[in-house]
Order: sequence, then structure tokens, then C-alpha cells
Amino acid sequence: MLSKIKLQLLGVCCTLFLFSEAQAQSSASTYSALGIGEFNYSGLTQNQAMGGLGISFGTAWNPNYVNPALQAKNSIFNFQAALNYKTIDASNGSQSQNVDGGGLSYIAMSLPFKPGKFGAGMGLNQITSVNYRLQVASMVDNADIQSVNNITGNGGISEAYLSFGYVVAKNLSLGIHGSYLFGSTIRTNQLSLYDEEGVDVGYPSEYYERLTVSDVGFKFGAHYFLPVGTESKLHLGAIYQVLGDVSGKAFAKLAAFGEASDPDTDGDLVFNDEKGSIYIPNRYGFGVTYEKTNKYAIGLEGQYQDFKDYTNFVGDPLDLKETLKIGLGMQIVPDYLAVDNQLKRATYRVGLEFQQTPYYLNQTNINDLGINFGASIPVNQLSLVNFAVKLGQRGTTSAGLIRENYVNFTLGFSLNDNSWFYKRVFD
Repeated sequence: MLSKIKLQLLGVCCTLFLFSEAQAQSSASTYSALGIGEFNYSGLTQNQAMGGLGISFGTAWNPNYVNPALQAKNSIFNFQAALNYKTIDASNGSQSQNVDGGGLSYIAMSLPFKPGKFGAGMGLNQITSVNYRLQVASMVDNADIQSVNNITGNGGISEAYLSFGYVVAKNLSLGIHGSYLFGSTIRTNQLSLYDEEGVDVGYPSEYYERLTVSDVGFKFGAHYFLPVGTESKLHLGAIYQVLGDVSGKAFAKLAAFGEASDPDTDGDLVFNDEKGSIYIPNRYGFGVTYEKTNKYAIGLEGQYQDFKDYTNFVGDPLDLKETLKIGLGMQIVPDYLAVDNQLKRATYRVGLEFQQTPYYLNQTNINDLGINFGASIPVNQLSLVNFAVKLGQRGTTSAGLIRENYVNFTLGFSLNDNSWFYKRVFD
């Protein structure tokens, strides 16, 4: 007879595979109209609350997604899922508009085959997200006609992944994270022409573009810690992600309104599910964290990715720059032994996050600065409710650009069990 925990694990696995039919979702920036979209550098809920900290520090109670080497740290079975909601106030200095969105953020699982020595992880996460809606109105040269372009995009690249972490020497662990990349990005541009009285001129047209990717990627990680006295540790971590040429196929067509997405309607077919690839540059990350065991941890981490090497589906480079992300974060546990007081036993987190994004417009770098905070609150002896909030600002209204003030909220839970990978003394 299957034990209760085996039934729970079976249900979790079924949930994971059902969700793998769908794509992880999150709201993205207006600037996701450029390149392949907005990249997720900040990890899971517990990482997001600490400014994305996760290369050099992880816990045994949560899946360690950012650095696969930290999977070896897991000592209990854990299943975690979260939802995401983001609201953005976008302004060009004279006008502003509020947009929002969200959905499933991720699903993650940790499997400690040999607790403290060898662990694995699996899940569904989002690598990039695209979500924008723009309207551009301008006068046609040498004519009393106004053109209005309604430009939209949505989708992104998701991953279903397996990761493994192993302690190869005293205090040193290495890890590998393998991803199956999938997802579609759909972009449309609807053009209408109006005379001085606002009457339609000619026939409105629509350009529809769909890029679907299907490939694999890898991430490698290392983690080492130095004991500092009897109760403290200094953690060092590094990651290297390899994506490279990501294979896919493209469909693109120019036609009348509502007909561009159908290959059988009249119009100009640009791509008809033609195979190709986009090149996504490699990513590096390093970090250091000081931990007072079961009390607090504070760390500083950085990530780098050079998007000057990025090429789109037809092999053209875009005017993108290097992206640099720096995160400073900490967490604190008031009293981990306070079994009768959940708030004292909870983990509280705060962080600062700065990113020089790859977007470079009108001789201006688009930067992103955010303040993060969150917590993991016990709901019983092992399981947790997790949340993270980020208040941030991206871009500027100078040089004719857009400034975004945003709030990003992530809410999830962790289901833990410490009996699955331990031998029974009595049966």
C-alpha cells in the first residue's frame, strides 16, 4: 500500500505535468517590445524578496532554482508554487496609463535523494516574458492624413527543467540545470489611416508575427562555504548559463484586420512556419553571503549578460547593450525554536535590486531600481506561505522615453515533508 507521502508526491507530479502543458505567466514591461522580452533574473519567491539573492545562498526548506549546486543543500522533500501579479504606471511625462497582468509564476520541486549530499530539482519556470500594448499616432508626410499604429505583444519563453547538485568535496558542491525551452511570442501591428475629420482612409491592415521556440539549455553552478567560528559561514557561489542558438519557427503575414494570423487568407506571407534560431548570449553570476546559522544572512550578488551579441530570427543584431544586475539582500529569523509562535519562527527578507537593462534608446540606458521585501510564514511544522513584493522604477521620461513605476507581488506556498527519503526504523 502506498504511504500517505507517496500519494502526495504522486499528486504533486501529476500537477506538475498538467501545468507543463501551459506556459508560466507574468506581467512584463513596455520595454519587452525590444529583443526577446524581459528576462527573469530574480528566481523564486524567497529569492525575489532578497533582491534576487540565490547564487551564493539557499536553504534546506526551499527549492534552490538560481544555483543548481545548492540543490545538494536540500534535506527535505519540497513542492513550491506561486502566482504573480504586476501593475505598472507608465508615463511619457505628459500622459500616463496603468497596465497590469499576471498568472502562474512557477512550479518547483526539490528531491533530496541523499540529504545534505545529493539532491535534485524539477519544475516549470519562465525565462522571458513579453507583454506590451502601445499606440503610436503621427501625421503622414505631405498629406493631411493621420496614421495610428496599435502595437501589441504577449508570450515569452518558458522552461521545464531538471537540476542536480552534488557535494564533491568538503564544503564544495557542483550542480547542473538542464532545461527544455518552449513557448511562443505573438506580436501584432494594426495600422489605420484617418483624414482630418477622423474618417477611415483606405483599408486598415495588420502585421502578425508568431515566433515559437523549442530547444534545450544548460546552467552550471558551484558553491563553497567557509566556517567562520562555530555558528557562522561565509558562502561563495557562481553560475554560468548557456543558451546560445535557440531553435524555433516563425510565421509572419501582412493582411487585412483579423486575417493576418490565418495562413489561408489573402495577404502577403512573409514566413510560413520557417525554421531558424535566435541567439541568446551566455549569462554569468557571482555572489557572496555571510550567514549566522538559524539567525540571519546578508549577501551581495551580481549577474552579467552581453546582449550586443544577440541576433533575432533572421540573423540581424539589435541595438542592445550589456545587462548588469546587482542584488543586495538579507533575511532574518527572530527565533527558529519558537514552536508556539509562528511569527517569531517566520523568515523575513528585504533587498535592493539594480539592473542596467539591455535596452538602449535615444543614447540612453534604461535602468531598473527596486526595493524588495517578503516573508515565509510557517503554517504547520514544515510547510510555509511565501510572499514577495517589489516596488520599482524603470526608464525615464527624458529623451522622449517612458518611465514605469511598478509593483510586483508574488504569493505562493511550500509543501514540505521530511519522511520520503529517510529509511523507516519501524514498518
